[in-house]
Amino acid sequence: MAPILECRGLTKKYGSTLALNGIDLSLEPGRIIGLLGPNGSGKTTLIKLACGLLVPTSGEIRIDGKTPGVETKKLVAYLPERNYLSDGMTVRQMLKFMADFYEDFNMDKAHDMLQHLDIDPNKRFKALSKGTREKVQLILVMSRDAKLYLLDEPIGGVDPASRDYILDTILKNYAKDATVVLSTHLIADIEPVLDEFVFIRTGDMIRHSTVESVHESGESVDTLFREVFRC
Repeated sequence: MAPILECRGLTKKYGSTLALNGIDLSLEPGRIIGLLGPNGSGKTTLIKLACGLLVPTSGEIRIDGKTPGVETKKLVAYLPERNYLSDGMTVRQMLKFMADFYEDFNMDKAHDMLQHLDIDPNKRFKALSKGTREKVQLILVMSRDAKLYLLDEPIGGVDPASRDYILDTILKNYAKDATVVLSTHLIADIEPVLDEFVFIRTGDMIRHSTVESVHESGESVDTLFREVFRC
């Protein structure tokens, strides 16, 4: 099976700062993968490269065999750390914007999720609580029928109950042949939903393994993370 995301010698520099250092990585379809590392380790840089928001300094990255660009934007659903739409828009306007922009946006799925959460689509985004804003942003992303979901810190800064809902929403609303990449440093919260994990530290990929292999050794990914990064 061809990888949905592949990196070969992927390097990114910001001036003299090395953000990613020769990453070699291959991710298969139908998996949920944790992109795990401390803040500043290069997680967001890797995600932005996959989205085509940044260009590699050297090496290459491919999405379904293609260089990130116009064609791959049809395949990738991206949840950034911060909202990129106007705070003055209503939730309904945000849904319409996404539907106009992406052919694969499923409006029925979006409304079902809003209804389940009892979120008023006529409310302006800025009038919502922080937790509800996080949920709306996730709904916008998970309502797309994408091949690759790139979620940058989807549970950062929200309460534990909201984290549970966000993870449950991800599990229930992505196509089973799609791949989900979750970037976070909150390992224990997401470990139960992961198939694989990638450890990244100061631009270096230091491990890519299945969660099952770690559990078979009698450890948890969270414990291993703490050992590796000495948290």
